Amino acid sequence: MDAAASPFARAAVATGTARELPDARDFTGRDPREVLHEVYGYDAFRGDQSDIVQRVIDGGDAVVLMPTGGGKSVTYQVPALVRPGTGLVVSPLIALMHDQVDALVANGVRAAYLNSTQAPPSARPSSRPTSRATSTCSTGATTSAPTTWPWVTSPIVSRVSRAWRSPPRRRPRPPARSSSGSACATRARSWRASIARTSEYRIDAKVDPRRQLVSFIRSQPEGSAGIVYALSRKSVEQTASYLAAQGLDALPYHAGLDPAIRAANQSRFLRDDGVVMVATIAFGMGIDKPDVRFVAHIDLPKSVEGYYQETGRAGRDGDPSVVWMAYGLGDVVQQRRMIDQSPGDRSYKMRLGQHLDAMLALCETVGCRRQNLLAYFGEQSEPCGNCDTCLTPPDTWDGLVAAQKLLSTIVRLQRERGQAFGAGHLIDILRGAKTDRIAQQGHDRLSTYGLGADLSDQDWRSVIRQLLARGILVAQGDYGTLALSEASGGVLRGETPVPLRRDALGRTGGGGGSRQRKSSADDVAPGDRDLFEALRAWRAEQAREQGVPAYIVFGDATLRAIAAERPASRGDLDGITGIGAKKREAYGDGILTVVAQH
Repeated sequence: MDAAASPFARAAVATGTARELPDARDFTGRDPREVLHEVYGYDAFRGDQSDIVQRVIDGGDAVVLMPTGGGKSVTYQVPALVRPGTGLVVSPLIALMHDQVDALVANGVRAAYLNSTQAPPSARPSSRPTSRATSTCSTGATTSAPTTWPWVTSPIVSRVSRAWRSPPRRRPRPPARSSSGSACATRARSWRASIARTSEYRIDAKVDPRRQLVSFIRSQPEGSAGIVYALSRKSVEQTASYLAAQGLDALPYHAGLDPAIRAANQSRFLRDDGVVMVATIAFGMGIDKPDVRFVAHIDLPKSVEGYYQETGRAGRDGDPSVVWMAYGLGDVVQQRRMIDQSPGDRSYKMRLGQHLDAMLALCETVGCRRQNLLAYFGEQSEPCGNCDTCLTPPDTWDGLVAAQKLLSTIVRLQRERGQAFGAGHLIDILRGAKTDRIAQQGHDRLSTYGLGADLSDQDWRSVIRQLLARGILVAQGDYGTLALSEASGGVLRGETPVPLRRDALGRTGGGGGSRQRKSSADDVAPGDRDLFEALRAWRAEQAREQGVPAYIVFGDATLRAIAAERPASRGDLDGITGIGAKKREAYGDGILTVVAQH
């Protein structure tokens, strides 16, 4: 894996030598709220941001835990501008460095990055200060090289923000620091925000996943960008090809691709509208694209933690987004088999099993999806009213008799004949199918043959999936043959109730009870939509000329505000969300020209 794709880049330190830094104003000692307005174009801090910013400005340590898109960057960037000296942000994510530095430079901040993808001459720490008395935000890779920490602890570095997973060992303490994510610091004050997200969560029964995926994507607003996650590289490439054949702008991304192709695909996804990235979990870490409108999974994730992190890449800009997953019997069998075949010891496999059980509980819940997710992370909430189970509460039915028929079939095959089979053959027996295999094995003479004809093939697959999820059945061996578990006895004796959810098998990706997704233009007053679209076209042109993603120029929320306000002068632009002093200067005339033409 090359350095750009590595979860932890090779040792480097953020300095201003990586490229020529732009001229910028000196914000040292300024009121942080003035800096927020002038640099970022926002009038007020959100939530705990103000307290965190002041804590760091005063030289205190801070541990900050916020969800994706929760506003962590402001809490270390504003103090870096206000304090004298240079602010250093240590990050293991090279893609995130690029995005954050591009955004800071666009806002008029002297910012640069240094990482292992750069040529050695530019990656050599300089003895020259990266700033004078002004604060500079720089982002860099993990700082473990012997030459790094003497520079980090030099007088020009005013504060260090860490974004790593665990604290470093035996490293000098910088003048002041803040930490985000899961890092920790002694004597630090901590802040934890709610991890709740506003995305609409949907999970559908898997019938024809690629066809369902196409249906889901087409239910999104035209031009929506999205990410589709698959478990294997082969599945990624096949799914991307299938989507492209259906007329969708889809690209593959996985660690096995040629690095140049992988980098080109990522660049297209970041810069162009409407691109769908089909990827393994190798994609997404550090991707700061705020206007991802959907995230889809065509394979069951291995844990709730991974699933929640991946779905957090949708809707970072606060606009409506949706996350969707197709989940079926094959996923459960595959995951159980992978755990059984994993090289770890018993305790390791038990942990993997617990992760899978939690993921299956989310899939099979009849309650609110978001409520289930938050409860897993120890946060209580009311039903969201926005997920599929809230919009259309699933029906439940008494599955005891069906479960007994299935378990009895397995018992007869195993005890009377020493045979074990997978789901497909067991369903054929229960439904009374006339297949060559059944005739050859004499399974049409079993007492349970044909007893399940009242349920369809998909109904039986749903039954088996849910019994596996609850541990009433187990899958064994390379072929996923089904066997009884310790919990099976209570069901066979009629002592254990078996309530099952009824899958809405008629829906495909669009989601039962879901609504056609709104586009950004839908939130614009009808009389302003032509202007909004003209502003989007102007933004796209600016982004192409500068070689940056469109959201680096302006987000959709800013364009909607411009369309509503219809500014007639540069002064009118002051106060519109997302337009700071540097962007007023850089883009003001262009904006006013577009507005005047409409």
